[in-house]
Amino acid sequence: MGVAQRSRRWLVPVTTVAVVAGVGALGPVVADASPNLPGITAQELLTKVQTAKVDGLSGTVRSDADLGLPVIPGAPAGAQELTEFLSGEHTARVAFASPDKARISVLDNQAERVWTTDGKSAWAYDSFRREAVKLTVPTHKANKPAKPEKARPEAYDPQAVAKRFLAAIDPTTKVEVSGTEKVAGRDAYKLRLVPKSGKTTVGSVTVAVDSKTWVPLDVTVMPRTGDDPALEVGFSSVSFDVPAASTFTFTPPPGVKVTDKKAPSTAEPKRMEPRHEPKKVEPKKPGTARQGEPTVIGEGWESVAMIRGAKTAGLTGDGPLAQLLAKAPTVQGSWGQGKVLTSKMVSALITDDGRVFVGLVTPDTLQAAAAKAPR
Repeated sequence: MGVAQRSRRWLVPVTTVAVVAGVGALGPVVADASPNLPGITAQELLTKVQTAKVDGLSGTVRSDADLGLPVIPGAPAGAQELTEFLSGEHTARVAFASPDKARISVLDNQAERVWTTDGKSAWAYDSFRREAVKLTVPTHKANKPAKPEKARPEAYDPQAVAKRFLAAIDPTTKVEVSGTEKVAGRDAYKLRLVPKSGKTTVGSVTVAVDSKTWVPLDVTVMPRTGDDPALEVGFSSVSFDVPAASTFTFTPPPGVKVTDKKAPSTAEPKRMEPRHEPKKVEPKKPGTARQGEPTVIGEGWESVAMIRGAKTAGLTGDGPLAQLLAKAPTVQGSWGQGKVLTSKMVSALITDDGRVFVGLVTPDTLQAAAAKAPR
């Protein structure tokens, strides 16, 4: 059931948008005052967000993440790259043109990483490594443009970030329009989501929604404890004019190593009537999953992901992960024994039998999920 459908069940009272009036003598303060916008209910605002559509946009996105993730010296390059995306401050230039053109350029430590597609080809470029991957997109009409390898453009897209949280809305969430604000010079409503459950580490999620296009401009995630945001990603400048086609083309600089790849066809084969009775396939038992495939336990904000058959070879000996786990508390229960890692937002339980439980929940909730999980 989609967010828009679920929202119809909510009995959300009409919220009067708070207006902070300025006076001429205050000068610059007036520019920062909350804009005076017509009243709107949370249900109405959610519906507009779900149906928001623009032909193009471009701008600068700034993100600031403090999830409390530990620094692991000597960790593999892939793990270090992921940690970078989930911590510290980052700046990206983004552009989009309907239906299949997009570009994200991330600037970090005097290096640039670019992911771009013009609908015919896609590029992933790393200026520090001086490497680029070119992906040729099939021209079949049924195909959708492929994304460059290792691209994480959604991390710099306030709309994508907002929709992930909006998808988690259910009766366990209090939803309200908490006021208005200016974001990137544009008037916006503040949609605030507060989990009712005390088992999640998420305190609240506030989404700033543009009052003209209904596109999310900023997302702020507050932890259950503490006064500083765990994550904030939003536009510092934005334009809803359609960018020029040249914005999405890419020419690798001289000396860059280029790897050419071709995206597999996603066109559906023609359906044919079977010449014989197809074999019956027994359905999987509830809660089962293939090795390495996550199983979700719980619902909404209390969801916990479990991965079985995780490679735990690096968790023993003198490796960086082993040193981190050595300091972690040991817990046990009907599910077995393991180590618990906690941060401001993320909790993880690594069991001795190779299962990993992770979620935006308390350690006790992880153990309760482990007790319910299939072995």
